[in-house]
Amino acid sequence: MKVLKFGGSSVQNAERIRNVVNIVKSDKEARVVICSAFGGITDQLIKISNMAASSDENYKRELEKIEKIHLDAVRSLVDVKKQSSVLAQVKNTLNELEEVFLGIFYVKELSLRTLDYVSGFGERLSCYIVAEACKDAQLDAQYLDARKVVRTNDRFGEAEVDFEITNPQIRQYLAQNPALQIATGFIGSTINGISTTLGRGGSDYTASIFAAALEVDVAEIWTDVDGVMTADPRKVKKAFSLDSLTYIEAMEMSHFGAKVIYPPTMLPAMRSNIPISIRNTFNPSFKGTIISNKINPNGKAIKGISSISNIALLRVQGGGMVGIVGISSRLFGAIARENINIILITQASSEHSICFAVKPEDAEKAKSTIEKEFNREIKEGDLDKVIVEYNLSIIAVVGENMRKTAGLAGKLFSAMGKNGISISAIAQGSSELNISFVIKKENESKALNALHQTFFVSDVKTLNVFITGVGLIGNTLINQIIKQKDYLLKEYNLIFKIIALASSKKRLFCPDGINENTWKEDLNNSEYNMDMDSFVQDMTALNMLNSIFIDNTASKIVAEAYEKILASSISIVTPNKIAASSNYEQYLRLKTNAKNHNVIYLYETNVGAALPVISTLRDLVSSGDKIIKIEAVLSGTLSYIFNNFDETKKFSQVVKKAKELGFTEPDPREDLRGADVARKILILAREAGFPMEFNDVAIEGFLPKNCDEAHSVDDFFAELEKTDQVFEQMRSEAAKEGKILRFIAKLENGKAIISLQAVDQKHPFYSLSGSDNIIAFTTTRYPERPLVVKGSGAGAEVTAAGVFADMIRVANYL
Repeated sequence: MKVLKFGGSSVQNAERIRNVVNIVKSDKEARVVICSAFGGITDQLIKISNMAASSDENYKRELEKIEKIHLDAVRSLVDVKKQSSVLAQVKNTLNELEEVFLGIFYVKELSLRTLDYVSGFGERLSCYIVAEACKDAQLDAQYLDARKVVRTNDRFGEAEVDFEITNPQIRQYLAQNPALQIATGFIGSTINGISTTLGRGGSDYTASIFAAALEVDVAEIWTDVDGVMTADPRKVKKAFSLDSLTYIEAMEMSHFGAKVIYPPTMLPAMRSNIPISIRNTFNPSFKGTIISNKINPNGKAIKGISSISNIALLRVQGGGMVGIVGISSRLFGAIARENINIILITQASSEHSICFAVKPEDAEKAKSTIEKEFNREIKEGDLDKVIVEYNLSIIAVVGENMRKTAGLAGKLFSAMGKNGISISAIAQGSSELNISFVIKKENESKALNALHQTFFVSDVKTLNVFITGVGLIGNTLINQIIKQKDYLLKEYNLIFKIIALASSKKRLFCPDGINENTWKEDLNNSEYNMDMDSFVQDMTALNMLNSIFIDNTASKIVAEAYEKILASSISIVTPNKIAASSNYEQYLRLKTNAKNHNVIYLYETNVGAALPVISTLRDLVSSGDKIIKIEAVLSGTLSYIFNNFDETKKFSQVVKKAKELGFTEPDPREDLRGADVARKILILAREAGFPMEFNDVAIEGFLPKNCDEAHSVDDFFAELEKTDQVFEQMRSEAAKEGKILRFIAKLENGKAIISLQAVDQKHPFYSLSGSDNIIAFTTTRYPERPLVVKGSGAGAEVTAAGVFADMIRVANYL
C-alpha cells in the first residue's frame, strides 16, 4: 500500500494532470493520492487577499484568472457529457471564494484565520478536479477534503496536528471508503471545524501523516526533479541523483537549503519507519531516491552538499566571556525572546568568542538585542561591540558515513584552499554527520563545484583555462590540447576546458568552453576588444574553480597583471620571460603571492622551451645540492646559426637563412645582441638562489658596431655582409685549434657572463647540432662530469608542449 503526493508543478495544467492520472493508474498499490494546488495558485490567493484587504478592486480581475484556469482544466480533462456537474461544483467553490474576498474587501481586514481559509481553496479545487479526471480515466476514485480527518489546533498558518484524533479518523475513513482517495494536502481543521493550514511543506506533511496513520509500505513524493540530488543542479551542473538517504541526512540537507523535503514533514513517516521515495512526475521511469533509516556502510562518506545563499554572521567576543558561566544562556535566550532563528553556531575553545548565523533581515535586530542584553559588559569593556558580516553563505557537507572516514575534513578544506576560498566560521556536531562552514557569498558556486568535484566526480578533474596569445605558440597549444583531450581523459581523468581566448585585438569568453572547430572565427568576430584589465576582470568575475591563466605573449602589459591574477587564486603558466626576469623584488613577490594564495606559478618554458631546465635546477637546490657553475647555450636561434656556420657559408647567409626559417625575431639583432640569453641566465641565477638584476649580467657582444647601429633590417644585412670576413676569421682561427664557436652563458661564483667562445671536442657543447639548447650544471654532487640537459630549445611545437606539461603539473597539484 502506498501514499502518493503530487506537488504544484505536477498539477500545473491539464496536460500535467493527465500525466499524474497515468502514473496513478499504473500503480496498483496506490491507496491515497495527495495533491497540492495548481502551481502558483496559493501564492496568487494570498496576493488577492492582500489586494482585497487594501481596497484594491483589481483583485476581481485576478480572481477571474484563477477561475478561468480551473474551469479550462475541467473542460480539457473531463468528458463533455460529464462536464456540467463538475463545472457546477467547481463554480460553486469559486463562488464561495468570491464571497470571502468580498467580505475581506468590505471589512478591509485580513486575519490569519481568514488567510488560512482562503489559502486552502487551491488544494480543494485541484484535488476535486484531479479526482474527476481519475474517474474519467475509469479509476474508482473519490475526492477527500482532508479537513474531515486531519485535526489540528488553531495556530493559524502553522497548525499543529493532533495525532491522537487524526490517525484513528484517517484509518476509519479509509476503512469505510475503499475507493482511491484523492485528498487535499496542506489543510486541516480544528475540532470546531475551522479551516487551518499546516505551514511550509504542508502537502508533503499531509502525505507523511496519511502514510504513518495507514502504516503504508512507502510514501512517494512526486515532484519535478529526479529525486534528491548531490547538490543544487542550478549551481552544480554535474550534480546527480542519489539512490538513497537516511532520514537524518535528508533533514540535514534540507535545513541547509537543499530542495528535498521540508524536515518537519518527514517526522510522522520517520517515527513510523516508513520509507519516503522522491520521484519525478516528468520522468516516472526513473527510480528516484529512497529516504529511510537504512545506512549503507559501503556507501560514499558524503551524500550531499547544500548551501544557504545569503546569511549574516554575528560575532560576540571579549575577554569578559572567558570562564563566565551563563554567557551563552543569556545570549541565546535574548535572541529566542525576539523570535530570531539561528542557523549555525560556533564557539572558540578559549570561550573568547561566539559566532552565529541568522537571516540578513534579522541581523540588525539581533545585534541591538545583544547589545541591550550586554549593555553593562560592553560599557565596561568586558565585551566588544557586536560585529555583523553580510553577504555570506553557508556550505554544508552531509553524510552518515563521515564519522568513519579519516582525512575527510582535510580533503574538504584543501579543496577550498586550493581554490582561494577563505572560511569565516566552521561548525561540526559531535555526531560528525555534518560539516558546515561560512564563506563569502560570491564564492558559493565555486565552493559547491569544488567540493562536488572532490567528493563525487574526483575521478575526473576539470581545469578551466584562460589563454592570452593565440599566435604561433598559442595556436599550437590549443591544437595540442584538443588533440590530446581523449587521451588525457582516458589515461589521467583530466579535462582542460578552454574558457577564454585573447589575441592582441579581441577577447572571447565562453563559460561552457570554446567551440573547437570555430574558435578562430569566433574570436575574430567577437564584439569585445582586448585590453588586459577587462580580460582579468571578466576572468575573476567568473570565479571558476581550478582556473589556469596561460600567457603565450611576450607582452609587458600582460606580465604586469600576474599579481592580480595570482591574488584571485588563479594559477599561471607562461613562456613569457618578462615577469621572471623583471626586477628581483617583483620576481620574489610573484612567487610569494602564488604560495600565499595556494596556486601555482610555472614558467619552465622561459628557459629551454620544453626542456626540463628550471625544474631540474629546482630539484637540485631543494635536495640540498650546491650549484658551483652553470654553463649553457640558451638560444635556439644562435645555436642554429653557429652550428651551420662553416667554411662553405658566409655568416650573413646563415643569419639570413635562419630568418627565413622563422628562427630569428623579425629583426635578427634582437637575438644576436644576446639580451634574450641574458634574461634566461638571469632566471637560472635566481632559481639557484642569487638575488641578481638584469644589469648584473655581463654581455660581451660579438656584433660589430656598424651592424648593431644600422637603421633598418635591410641596412643591417648590408652591413653584416661587409663584416663577413670578421666572422670568417673568428671561425677559421677556432678551427685551426680544433674548436668551434658557441655563444655561451655562464654563471659562476654569483656572477653571470655571456660571450662568444671557441670550445674543443672535450667540451660538452662541441657536439651541439641544429637549434638545440644545452645546459650543464656543475654541482657538489656533479663536480667532474656536469649534469647535462640537452635538446631542442626553440620552436612552437616544443614550446607549446612545455606549456602543456606545466598545465598538467598544475592539474596534479589541484
